[in-house]
Amino acid sequence: MKLTAEQRIERAHVKLMQDPDFCLFSGVFMVGKVEVSDVIPTAYTNGRDVTYGRSFVTGLADPELNFVVLHETMHKAYRHLLVYEKLAKDNMRLANMAMDYVINLQLMDMKKPDVIQMPKDKDGDIIGLIDERFRGMDTRQVYEILKKEEPQGGNGGGGGGQPDKKSDCLDDHGWAEAKDLTKEEKDKLEGEIDQALREGAILAGKLKGNVSREIQELLHPKVDWKEALREFVKSTMMGNDQSTWRKPSKKFIAQGIVMPSTYSEKAGQLVVGVDTSGSIGSEELGQFLGEVKSICDEVCPEMIELLYWDAVVARHEHYEGHEVAGLVNSTKPRGGGGTLPGCVPLYMREKQISPQCVIMLTDGYFSGGCGVWIDVNAPVLWCVNGNKQFNPTVGQSVYVEV
Repeated sequence: MKLTAEQRIERAHVKLMQDPDFCLFSGVFMVGKVEVSDVIPTAYTNGRDVTYGRSFVTGLADPELNFVVLHETMHKAYRHLLVYEKLAKDNMRLANMAMDYVINLQLMDMKKPDVIQMPKDKDGDIIGLIDERFRGMDTRQVYEILKKEEPQGGNGGGGGGQPDKKSDCLDDHGWAEAKDLTKEEKDKLEGEIDQALREGAILAGKLKGNVSREIQELLHPKVDWKEALREFVKSTMMGNDQSTWRKPSKKFIAQGIVMPSTYSEKAGQLVVGVDTSGSIGSEELGQFLGEVKSICDEVCPEMIELLYWDAVVARHEHYEGHEVAGLVNSTKPRGGGGTLPGCVPLYMREKQISPQCVIMLTDGYFSGGCGVWIDVNAPVLWCVNGNKQFNPTVGQSVYVEV
């Protein structure tokens, strides 16, 4: 029995959900509405909903339809029509092309012709844009190149809308619909896509599937690591050895009792564990320790225990009081062997170091696993340089870009 366009699209979803390399998008398939139209020439998305042309779907082989479904889904996953609204306003045609160039190359790089293939027309010509020049680029980079190559008098200012030939772009993009979404709708869409990708990444991990670099970056958005580090230290090390009536305690206000709040002009002991297995360069180390030092100037820890470690703690430096000011210039890193962060809490127990918090600087690649991380009775922050897949078993982590 011949399947309808709707049934073929549903079958494509199931096929891709079962594939280790494409199951990542399982949840994204379900975000928004999926419809079939008799008037859409190929496919269309506004960044949330997808519409497929009935005659177009009917003329595609299964791998070609799978490709189109993934193409539309990746527009949603990358939030293209939300992120690149300004590019479309400047030149809609080039924005459309740039997004498609990026997606099509990524899909072709999967090298799974039995599952996905770029569609072809009746003459055997590929429908869609593909250009090796743009490998590894993002949409904005491709757009800037296309704009420089655009002849004078081209379709600027969003005019013209779509590419010149039907083979230029695989689909149409609903910029106007995307723009008309309310802030609440956009926030909801962002949350649904983010959650869908995270759940898909877990499934891909279980099936040993591939998660592209671009999707990994979506799942690990950039944060200001300096601000995260500063907030961690200040929130965990502020003591309560003094009191002030200037700021009444919130704890007792609800009971109708006015009591002073507590604060501290100094904090206790801070441990900084630095991975010296060879992956942390002098520039990264200098900037990191400089940031630690500036934070210490604010919270005034009584002492800093600086531990350089690889498979063991290779060097222990102790700073207190005025010595903290010269930490960056006086420190002498040691190490260079294997990588076993579990040696840090073991060393702390042996030396009876009981800090208010622990900061670990590492690239997150360990030669023998984490090792046994014994409880140090203190919050732990991992500042990870390079490995966005690092997931600590103890404490929290922030990705460092120096």
